Amino acid sequence: MSPALRERARELAKKYRAEMALDELREARDMTQQHLAKILGVNQAAVSKMERRTDMYISTLQDFVRAMGGQLVITALFPEGEVQIDQFENLRRQEKRPQEMASVR
Repeated sequence: MSPALRERARELAKKYRAEMALDELREARDMTQQHLAKILGVNQAAVSKMERRTDMYISTLQDFVRAMGGQLVITALFPEGEVQIDQFENLRRQEKRPQEMASVR
């Protein structure tokens, strides 16, 4: 790997470790709303709406992150340490409630 590529990888890793809103994360992944919408099977307006939400189903967030090539990890932070909550790892898109999918489209 060239020094320039290594530096870019380091910078991306630093960005990924930082806190980001969904739109910032999508942009950092060099993805457009249209491209992400195509992967998710929704229209661009639905992606825009998802990015602005402050409350959504975990399965919707998981789909969004997976569509960008990532994996959603939910961690609870306590004074004694961190605990990864794994009960959501096997959520599937078809398990979503009908009203959630309707509100996204």
